Amino acid sequence: MITLGGIIGASLFVGSGNVIRSTGPAAILSYLIGGLLVFLAMRMLGEMSARRPAVGSFMEYANESLGGWAAYLVGWLYWYFWVGVIAYEAVVGGGIMSGWFPAIPTWLWSLLLVIVFIGTNVLSVRVFGEVEFWLASIKVITIVVFLIVGALFVFGAWPNATNSVSNLWDHGGFMPMGFSAVMIGVATVIFSYFGTEIAVMASAESVDPARGINQATRTVIWRIMLFFVGGVLIIVTAVPWDELPDPDTIAPFAHVYGLFGLPGASAIMTIVLFTAVISVLNSGLYSASRMFASLADKGYAPALIRKRSKTNVPVAALIASSLGALAAVVANFTVPASGIFDFIMNSGGLVALFVYVFIALAQWRMRLKLSPAEREALTLKSWLTPILNIFLIIVVIGVVAIMLLSEDGRAQVWTSLVATAVLFAVWPLVKRRLNARGIDTSPAMDQRAAAAAKESAAS
Repeated sequence: MITLGGIIGASLFVGSGNVIRSTGPAAILSYLIGGLLVFLAMRMLGEMSARRPAVGSFMEYANESLGGWAAYLVGWLYWYFWVGVIAYEAVVGGGIMSGWFPAIPTWLWSLLLVIVFIGTNVLSVRVFGEVEFWLASIKVITIVVFLIVGALFVFGAWPNATNSVSNLWDHGGFMPMGFSAVMIGVATVIFSYFGTEIAVMASAESVDPARGINQATRTVIWRIMLFFVGGVLIIVTAVPWDELPDPDTIAPFAHVYGLFGLPGASAIMTIVLFTAVISVLNSGLYSASRMFASLADKGYAPALIRKRSKTNVPVAALIASSLGALAAVVANFTVPASGIFDFIMNSGGLVALFVYVFIALAQWRMRLKLSPAEREALTLKSWLTPILNIFLIIVVIGVVAIMLLSEDGRAQVWTSLVATAVLFAVWPLVKRRLNARGIDTSPAMDQRAAAAAKESAAS
Protein backbone atom coordinates (compact mmCIF):
# COMPACT_ATOMS: atom_id res chain seq x y z
CA MET A 1 0.00 0.00 0.00
CA ILE A 2 2.80 2.42 0.93
CA THR A 3 4.73 1.84 -2.30
CA LEU A 4 1.55 2.12 -4.36
CA GLY A 5 0.42 5.27 -2.61
CA GLY A 6 3.87 6.80 -2.73
CA ILE A 7 3.71 7.34 -6.50
CA ILE A 8 0.07 8.48 -6.66
CA GLY A 9 0.51 12.23 -6.30
CA ALA A 10 0.03 15.43 -8.25
CA SER A 11 1.76 13.73 -11.21
CA LEU A 12 -1.36 11.55 -11.61
CA PHE A 13 -4.18 13.81 -10.43
CA VAL A 14 -2.82 16.92 -12.21
CA GLY A 15 -0.04 15.71 -14.52
CA SER A 16 -2.33 13.28 -16.36
CA GLY A 17 -4.26 16.30 -17.62
CA ASN A 18 -1.14 17.73 -19.25
CA VAL A 19 -0.40 14.40 -20.95
CA ILE A 20 -3.98 14.13 -22.26
CA ARG A 21 -4.05 17.74 -23.53
CA SER A 22 -0.79 17.25 -25.43
CA THR A 23 -1.50 13.72 -26.69
CA GLY A 24 -5.26 13.21 -26.94
CA PRO A 25 -6.93 9.86 -26.17
CA ALA A 26 -3.64 8.20 -27.16
CA ALA A 27 -2.38 9.25 -23.73
CA ILE A 28 -3.49 5.73 -22.87
CA LEU A 29 -0.61 4.46 -25.04
CA SER A 30 1.87 6.72 -23.24
CA TYR A 31 0.84 5.15 -19.94
CA LEU A 32 0.95 1.62 -21.41
CA ILE A 33 4.42 2.08 -22.94
CA GLY A 34 5.68 3.69 -19.75
CA GLY A 35 4.22 0.83 -17.75
CA LEU A 36 5.97 -1.72 -19.97
CA LEU A 37 9.35 -0.04 -19.42
CA VAL A 38 8.77 0.00 -15.67
CA PHE A 39 7.73 -3.66 -15.71
CA LEU A 40 10.89 -4.71 -17.57
CA ALA A 41 13.13 -2.60 -15.31
CA MET A 42 11.50 -4.08 -12.20
CA ARG A 43 12.05 -7.62 -13.50
CA MET A 44 15.72 -6.91 -14.23
CA LEU A 45 16.15 -5.32 -10.83
CA GLY A 46 14.35 -8.30 -9.33
CA GLU A 47 16.89 -10.76 -10.76
CA MET A 48 19.76 -8.82 -9.20
CA SER A 49 17.90 -8.45 -5.90
CA ALA A 50 17.10 -12.17 -5.68
CA ARG A 51 20.72 -13.09 -6.38
CA ARG A 52 22.11 -10.77 -3.70
CA PRO A 53 19.17 -10.03 -1.35
CA ALA A 54 21.42 -8.49 1.29
CA VAL A 55 22.20 -5.58 -1.02
CA GLY A 56 19.99 -2.60 -0.28
CA SER A 57 19.48 -0.47 -3.39
CA PHE A 58 19.99 -0.34 -7.13
CA MET A 59 22.91 1.99 -6.49
CA GLU A 60 24.59 -1.10 -5.03
CA TYR A 61 23.70 -3.16 -8.10
CA ALA A 62 25.23 -0.51 -10.36
CA ASN A 63 28.39 -0.76 -8.25
CA GLU A 64 28.23 -4.56 -8.41
CA SER A 65 28.12 -4.82 -12.21
CA LEU A 66 29.36 -1.51 -13.63
CA GLY A 67 31.57 0.02 -10.96
CA GLY A 68 31.77 3.01 -8.67
CA TRP A 69 31.19 5.59 -11.40
CA ALA A 70 27.77 4.09 -12.20
CA ALA A 71 26.77 3.79 -8.53
CA TYR A 72 27.82 7.40 -7.93
CA LEU A 73 25.91 8.69 -10.95
CA VAL A 74 22.73 6.67 -10.34
CA GLY A 75 22.69 7.54 -6.64
CA TRP A 76 23.06 11.26 -7.18
CA LEU A 77 20.52 11.33 -10.04
CA TYR A 78 18.01 9.44 -7.90
CA TRP A 79 18.53 11.87 -5.01
CA TYR A 80 18.25 14.85 -7.37
CA PHE A 81 15.00 13.48 -8.78
CA TRP A 82 13.37 13.19 -5.35
CA VAL A 83 14.50 16.66 -4.29
CA GLY A 84 12.72 18.00 -7.36
CA VAL A 85 9.61 15.96 -6.53
CA ILE A 86 9.57 17.28 -2.96
CA ALA A 87 9.79 20.86 -4.23
CA TYR A 88 7.04 20.30 -6.81
CA GLU A 89 4.64 18.68 -4.36
CA ALA A 90 5.34 21.43 -1.80
CA VAL A 91 4.47 24.14 -4.34
CA VAL A 92 1.25 22.35 -5.39
CA GLY A 93 0.29 21.67 -1.76
CA GLY A 94 1.01 25.28 -0.82
CA GLY A 95 -1.29 26.45 -3.59
CA ILE A 96 -4.13 24.27 -2.28
CA MET A 97 -3.66 25.48 1.30
CA SER A 98 -3.56 29.09 0.11
CA GLY A 99 -6.90 28.51 -1.62
CA TRP A 100 -8.39 27.37 1.69
CA PHE A 101 -6.63 29.98 3.83
CA PRO A 102 -5.84 32.95 1.54
CA ALA A 103 -4.58 35.11 4.41
CA ILE A 104 -1.37 33.04 4.45
CA PRO A 105 0.74 33.25 1.25
CA THR A 106 1.42 30.18 -0.87
CA TRP A 107 5.19 30.26 -0.34
CA LEU A 108 4.76 30.11 3.44
CA TRP A 109 2.39 27.15 3.20
CA SER A 110 4.90 25.36 0.96
CA LEU A 111 7.68 25.86 3.50
CA LEU A 112 5.44 24.78 6.38
CA LEU A 113 4.48 21.54 4.60
CA VAL A 114 8.11 20.57 4.12
CA ILE A 115 8.91 21.39 7.76
CA VAL A 116 5.94 19.34 9.05
CA PHE A 117 7.00 16.25 7.14
CA ILE A 118 10.60 16.63 8.16
CA GLY A 119 9.13 16.07 11.62
CA THR A 120 7.29 12.86 10.68
CA ASN A 121 10.45 11.49 9.08
CA VAL A 122 12.70 12.46 11.99
CA LEU A 123 10.61 10.65 14.61
CA SER A 124 11.07 7.10 13.32
CA VAL A 125 10.46 4.81 10.38
CA ARG A 126 7.37 3.48 12.18
CA VAL A 127 5.78 6.95 12.35
CA PHE A 128 6.59 7.52 8.68
CA GLY A 129 5.03 4.17 7.78
CA GLU A 130 1.83 4.79 9.73
CA VAL A 131 1.32 8.27 8.28
CA GLU A 132 2.04 7.07 4.75
CA PHE A 133 -0.25 4.03 5.05
CA TRP A 134 -3.32 6.13 5.89
CA LEU A 135 -2.54 8.79 3.29
CA ALA A 136 -2.05 6.08 0.66
CA SER A 137 -5.30 4.36 1.66
CA ILE A 138 -7.31 7.55 1.05
CA LYS A 139 -5.86 7.91 -2.45
CA VAL A 140 -6.35 4.28 -3.41
CA ILE A 141 -9.98 4.22 -2.20
CA THR A 142 -10.69 7.43 -4.14
CA ILE A 143 -9.32 5.98 -7.38
CA VAL A 144 -11.17 2.68 -6.94
CA VAL A 145 -14.46 4.59 -6.53
CA PHE A 146 -13.51 6.72 -9.56
CA LEU A 147 -12.93 3.62 -11.70
CA ILE A 148 -16.19 1.92 -10.68
CA VAL A 149 -18.44 4.97 -11.04
CA GLY A 150 -16.53 6.08 -14.15
CA ALA A 151 -17.12 2.75 -15.88
CA LEU A 152 -20.85 2.99 -15.14
CA PHE A 153 -20.86 6.60 -16.37
CA VAL A 154 -19.17 6.05 -19.74
CA PHE A 155 -21.40 3.06 -20.54
CA GLY A 156 -24.59 4.96 -19.67
CA ALA A 157 -25.40 2.99 -16.52
CA TRP A 158 -25.08 6.01 -14.22
CA PRO A 159 -27.92 8.54 -13.66
CA ASN A 160 -27.94 11.28 -16.35
CA ALA A 161 -25.02 9.65 -18.15
CA THR A 162 -24.81 8.79 -21.83
CA ASN A 163 -22.56 6.33 -23.61
CA SER A 164 -19.44 8.40 -24.31
CA VAL A 165 -16.99 5.76 -25.55
CA SER A 166 -16.99 7.52 -28.93
CA ASN A 167 -14.99 10.33 -27.32
CA LEU A 168 -11.99 8.10 -27.97
CA TRP A 169 -12.14 8.81 -31.72
CA ASP A 170 -14.71 11.57 -32.39
CA HIS A 171 -12.45 14.58 -31.76
CA GLY A 172 -9.67 14.39 -34.30
CA GLY A 173 -9.13 10.66 -34.00
CA PHE A 174 -7.52 8.49 -31.37
CA MET A 175 -4.05 9.96 -31.99
CA PRO A 176 -4.74 13.59 -33.02
CA MET A 177 -1.25 14.86 -32.16
CA GLY A 178 0.64 11.97 -33.78
CA PHE A 179 2.80 9.16 -32.40
CA SER A 180 5.64 11.53 -31.53
CA ALA A 181 3.38 13.16 -28.93
CA VAL A 182 2.73 9.72 -27.44
CA MET A 183 6.46 9.07 -27.05
CA ILE A 184 7.11 12.51 -25.56
CA GLY A 185 4.35 11.76 -23.07
CA VAL A 186 6.24 8.62 -21.98
CA ALA A 187 8.85 10.77 -20.18
CA THR A 188 6.13 12.44 -18.11
CA VAL A 189 4.49 9.08 -17.44
CA ILE A 190 7.76 7.53 -16.25
CA PHE A 191 8.11 10.50 -13.91
CA SER A 192 4.72 9.47 -12.46
CA TYR A 193 5.61 5.78 -12.17
CA PHE A 194 9.04 6.30 -10.63
CA GLY A 195 9.21 4.84 -7.14
CA THR A 196 7.77 1.41 -7.92
CA GLU A 197 11.28 -0.06 -7.69
CA ILE A 198 11.11 0.39 -3.91
CA ALA A 199 8.76 -2.63 -3.70
CA VAL A 200 11.35 -4.89 -5.33
CA MET A 201 14.17 -3.73 -3.08
CA ALA A 202 12.03 -4.15 0.05
CA SER A 203 11.01 -7.68 -1.01
CA ALA A 204 14.69 -8.60 -1.30
CA GLU A 205 14.84 -8.50 2.50
CA SER A 206 11.91 -10.89 3.00
CA VAL A 207 12.14 -14.51 4.19
CA ASP A 208 11.77 -15.83 0.62
CA PRO A 209 13.33 -13.14 -1.63
CA ALA A 210 12.63 -14.86 -4.96
CA ARG A 211 8.95 -15.37 -4.17
CA GLY A 212 8.59 -11.90 -2.64
CA ILE A 213 10.26 -10.16 -5.58
CA ASN A 214 8.25 -12.12 -8.13
CA GLN A 215 5.03 -11.24 -6.33
CA ALA A 216 6.03 -7.58 -5.96
CA THR A 217 6.86 -7.31 -9.66
CA ARG A 218 3.58 -8.88 -10.71
CA THR A 219 1.13 -7.29 -8.27
CA VAL A 220 2.52 -3.76 -7.96
CA ILE A 221 2.86 -3.18 -11.69
CA TRP A 222 -0.65 -4.45 -12.44
CA ARG A 223 -2.20 -2.36 -9.69
CA ILE A 224 -0.40 0.72 -10.93
CA MET A 225 -1.34 0.01 -14.54
CA LEU A 226 -4.95 -0.39 -13.43
CA PHE A 227 -5.04 2.87 -11.50
CA PHE A 228 -3.07 4.98 -13.99
CA VAL A 229 -4.18 3.51 -17.31
CA GLY A 230 -7.69 2.87 -16.00
CA GLY A 231 -7.99 6.37 -14.58
CA VAL A 232 -6.81 8.01 -17.81
CA LEU A 233 -9.12 5.78 -19.86
CA ILE A 234 -12.12 6.92 -17.81
CA ILE A 235 -11.12 10.59 -18.25
CA VAL A 236 -10.71 10.47 -22.06
CA THR A 237 -13.97 8.56 -22.51
CA ALA A 238 -16.02 10.69 -20.11
CA VAL A 239 -14.79 14.03 -21.50
CA PRO A 240 -13.66 14.98 -25.03
CA TRP A 241 -9.91 15.43 -24.67
CA ASP A 242 -9.98 18.87 -26.32
CA GLU A 243 -12.62 20.09 -23.85
CA LEU A 244 -10.67 19.12 -20.75
CA PRO A 245 -10.03 22.18 -18.53
CA ASP A 246 -6.52 23.43 -17.86
CA PRO A 247 -5.23 21.03 -15.16
CA ASP A 248 -3.61 23.98 -13.38
CA THR A 249 -7.14 25.37 -12.92
CA ILE A 250 -9.02 22.16 -12.15
CA ALA A 251 -7.53 18.67 -11.97
CA PRO A 252 -8.98 16.24 -14.56
CA PHE A 253 -10.07 13.78 -11.86
CA ALA A 254 -11.93 16.56 -10.05
CA HIS A 255 -13.59 17.67 -13.30
CA VAL A 256 -14.83 14.16 -14.11
CA TYR A 257 -15.95 13.56 -10.52
CA GLY A 258 -18.08 16.69 -10.94
CA LEU A 259 -19.75 15.14 -14.00
CA PHE A 260 -20.78 12.17 -11.90
CA GLY A 261 -23.05 14.48 -9.93
CA LEU A 262 -21.80 13.29 -6.55
CA PRO A 263 -22.51 15.79 -3.73
CA GLY A 264 -19.46 17.87 -2.86
CA ALA A 265 -17.35 16.08 -5.48
CA SER A 266 -15.16 19.08 -6.21
CA ALA A 267 -14.38 19.75 -2.54
CA ILE A 268 -13.73 16.06 -1.89
CA MET A 269 -11.31 15.81 -4.82
CA THR A 270 -9.45 18.90 -3.67
CA ILE A 271 -8.96 17.24 -0.28
CA VAL A 272 -7.85 14.00 -1.96
CA LEU A 273 -5.43 15.92 -4.19
CA PHE A 274 -3.96 17.58 -1.12
CA THR A 275 -3.67 14.17 0.54
CA ALA A 276 -1.90 12.84 -2.54
CA VAL A 277 0.50 15.78 -2.57
CA ILE A 278 1.55 15.51 1.07
CA SER A 279 1.78 11.71 0.78
CA VAL A 280 4.32 11.91 -2.05
CA LEU A 281 6.10 14.75 -0.25
CA ASN A 282 6.36 12.51 2.81
CA SER A 283 7.66 9.48 0.89
CA GLY A 284 9.93 11.73 -1.19
CA LEU A 285 11.69 12.97 1.93
CA TYR A 286 12.10 9.36 3.04
CA SER A 287 13.54 8.19 -0.30
CA ALA A 288 15.84 11.19 -0.79
CA SER A 289 17.28 11.01 2.72
CA ARG A 290 17.97 7.27 2.49
CA MET A 291 19.71 7.58 -0.87
CA PHE A 292 21.75 10.58 0.31
CA ALA A 293 22.86 8.64 3.39
CA SER A 294 23.82 5.67 1.18
CA LEU A 295 25.88 8.00 -1.01
CA ALA A 296 27.71 9.22 2.08
CA ASP A 297 28.26 5.65 3.32
CA LYS A 298 29.95 4.84 0.01
CA GLY A 299 32.09 7.97 0.14
CA TYR A 300 30.25 9.65 -2.74
CA ALA A 301 28.87 12.41 -0.50
CA PRO A 302 30.33 14.30 2.52
CA ALA A 303 30.90 12.13 5.59
CA LEU A 304 28.75 14.50 7.67
CA ILE A 305 25.68 13.19 5.81
CA ARG A 306 26.17 9.74 7.39
CA LYS A 307 24.99 10.99 10.81
CA ARG A 308 21.98 9.04 12.10
CA SER A 309 19.70 9.34 15.11
CA LYS A 310 19.27 6.76 17.87
CA THR A 311 16.36 5.32 15.88
CA ASN A 312 18.65 4.99 12.82
CA VAL A 313 17.00 7.86 10.94
CA PRO A 314 19.55 9.59 8.64
CA VAL A 315 18.93 13.01 10.18
CA ALA A 316 21.75 14.84 8.41
CA ALA A 317 20.70 13.47 5.01
CA LEU A 318 17.07 14.33 5.76
CA ILE A 319 17.90 17.93 6.66
CA ALA A 320 20.24 18.37 3.68
CA SER A 321 17.64 16.94 1.27
CA SER A 322 14.97 19.20 2.76
CA LEU A 323 17.20 22.25 2.40
CA GLY A 324 17.75 21.39 -1.26
CA ALA A 325 13.99 21.18 -1.84
CA LEU A 326 13.33 24.34 0.18
CA ALA A 327 15.92 26.23 -1.87
CA ALA A 328 14.03 25.25 -5.04
CA VAL A 329 10.71 26.31 -3.48
CA VAL A 330 12.14 29.68 -2.41
CA ALA A 331 13.60 30.21 -5.89
CA ASN A 332 10.19 29.52 -7.43
CA PHE A 333 8.51 32.27 -5.40
CA THR A 334 11.28 34.87 -5.06
CA VAL A 335 13.03 34.78 -8.43
CA PRO A 336 10.64 32.94 -10.78
CA ALA A 337 12.09 34.72 -13.81
CA SER A 338 15.49 33.16 -13.11
CA GLY A 339 14.21 29.77 -14.26
CA ILE A 340 15.94 27.94 -11.38
CA PHE A 341 12.80 26.03 -10.38
CA ASP A 342 11.98 25.19 -14.00
CA PHE A 343 15.54 23.94 -14.51
CA ILE A 344 15.29 21.61 -11.52
CA MET A 345 11.92 20.24 -12.64
CA ASN A 346 12.93 19.84 -16.30
CA SER A 347 16.29 18.27 -15.54
CA GLY A 348 14.58 15.71 -13.30
CA GLY A 349 12.21 14.68 -16.09
CA LEU A 350 14.55 12.17 -17.72
CA VAL A 351 16.31 10.95 -14.58
CA ALA A 352 13.97 7.97 -14.29
CA LEU A 353 14.73 6.93 -17.86
CA PHE A 354 18.47 7.23 -17.22
CA VAL A 355 18.16 5.09 -14.08
CA TYR A 356 16.25 2.39 -15.97
CA VAL A 357 19.01 2.29 -18.61
CA PHE A 358 21.56 1.72 -15.83
CA ILE A 359 19.40 -1.09 -14.40
CA ALA A 360 19.25 -2.74 -17.85
CA LEU A 361 23.02 -2.42 -18.33
CA ALA A 362 23.81 -3.69 -14.83
CA GLN A 363 21.62 -6.79 -15.13
CA TRP A 364 22.94 -7.52 -18.62
CA ARG A 365 26.58 -7.37 -17.53
CA MET A 366 25.87 -9.38 -14.39
CA ARG A 367 24.33 -12.17 -16.47
CA LEU A 368 27.31 -12.13 -18.86
CA LYS A 369 29.77 -12.49 -15.99
CA LEU A 370 28.01 -15.44 -14.36
CA SER A 371 29.17 -18.96 -15.03
CA PRO A 372 26.68 -21.45 -16.54
CA ALA A 373 26.22 -23.01 -13.10
CA GLU A 374 25.56 -19.61 -11.51
CA ARG A 375 23.01 -18.77 -14.20
CA GLU A 376 21.20 -22.03 -13.54
CA ALA A 377 21.19 -21.26 -9.82
CA LEU A 378 19.34 -17.96 -10.28
CA THR A 379 16.06 -18.21 -8.38
CA LEU A 380 14.48 -15.41 -10.41
CA LYS A 381 15.39 -14.63 -14.00
CA SER A 382 14.64 -11.65 -16.17
CA TRP A 383 13.27 -12.77 -19.52
CA LEU A 384 15.14 -12.83 -22.83
CA THR A 385 18.39 -11.28 -21.65
CA PRO A 386 19.88 -9.33 -23.44
CA ILE A 387 17.10 -8.86 -26.01
CA LEU A 388 14.73 -7.07 -23.63
CA ASN A 389 17.63 -5.07 -22.17
CA ILE A 390 18.46 -3.79 -25.65
CA PHE A 391 14.76 -3.18 -26.32
CA LEU A 392 14.43 -1.05 -23.17
CA ILE A 393 17.55 0.96 -24.02
CA ILE A 394 16.40 1.53 -27.63
CA VAL A 395 12.96 2.71 -26.48
CA VAL A 396 14.58 5.17 -24.06
CA ILE A 397 16.88 6.46 -26.82
CA GLY A 398 13.83 6.77 -29.08
CA VAL A 399 11.92 8.77 -26.47
CA VAL A 400 14.88 11.12 -26.00
CA ALA A 401 15.34 11.53 -29.78
CA ILE A 402 11.67 12.39 -30.30
CA MET A 403 11.74 14.80 -27.36
CA LEU A 404 14.55 16.70 -29.09
CA LEU A 405 12.10 17.46 -31.90
CA SER A 406 9.76 19.47 -29.65
CA GLU A 407 10.51 22.72 -27.85
CA ASP A 408 9.31 21.53 -24.43
CA GLY A 409 10.98 18.16 -24.87
CA ARG A 410 14.28 19.76 -25.87
CA ALA A 411 14.31 21.75 -22.64
CA GLN A 412 13.94 18.57 -20.58
CA VAL A 413 16.61 16.69 -22.53
CA TRP A 414 19.24 19.43 -22.41
CA THR A 415 18.69 20.30 -18.75
CA SER A 416 18.85 16.60 -17.84
CA LEU A 417 22.08 16.23 -19.79
CA VAL A 418 23.55 19.32 -18.10
CA ALA A 419 22.77 17.90 -14.64
CA THR A 420 24.30 14.55 -15.65
CA ALA A 421 27.37 16.21 -17.20
CA VAL A 422 28.03 18.13 -13.97
CA LEU A 423 28.02 14.87 -12.01
CA PHE A 424 30.34 13.24 -14.56
CA ALA A 425 32.73 16.18 -14.30
CA VAL A 426 32.97 15.79 -10.52
CA TRP A 427 33.47 11.99 -10.58
CA PRO A 428 37.27 12.04 -11.24
CA LEU A 429 37.73 14.12 -8.09
CA VAL A 430 35.58 11.72 -6.06
CA LYS A 431 37.40 8.69 -7.50
CA ARG A 432 40.82 10.17 -6.70
CA ARG A 433 39.76 10.78 -3.11
CA LEU A 434 38.39 7.23 -2.75
CA ASN A 435 41.50 5.66 -4.28
CA ALA A 436 43.66 7.67 -1.88
CA ARG A 437 41.74 5.97 0.94
CA GLY A 438 42.40 2.55 -0.60
CA ILE A 439 38.85 2.08 -1.92
CA ASP A 440 38.62 0.20 -5.23
CA THR A 441 35.98 1.69 -7.57
CA SER A 442 36.02 -1.14 -10.13
CA PRO A 443 32.91 -3.38 -10.38
CA ALA A 444 32.49 -5.36 -7.15
CA MET A 445 31.91 -8.64 -8.98
CA ASP A 446 35.20 -8.13 -10.87
CA GLN A 447 36.99 -7.52 -7.58
CA ARG A 448 35.66 -10.80 -6.17
CA ALA A 449 36.60 -12.69 -9.33
CA ALA A 450 40.14 -11.28 -9.23
CA ALA A 451 40.49 -12.16 -5.55
CA ALA A 452 39.25 -15.72 -6.19
CA ALA A 453 41.67 -16.15 -9.10
CA LYS A 454 44.56 -14.85 -7.00
CA GLU A 455 43.67 -17.21 -4.16
CA SER A 456 43.39 -20.14 -6.57
CA ALA A 457 46.79 -19.35 -8.10
CA ALA A 458 48.40 -19.08 -4.67
CA SER A 459 47.09 -22.49 -3.65
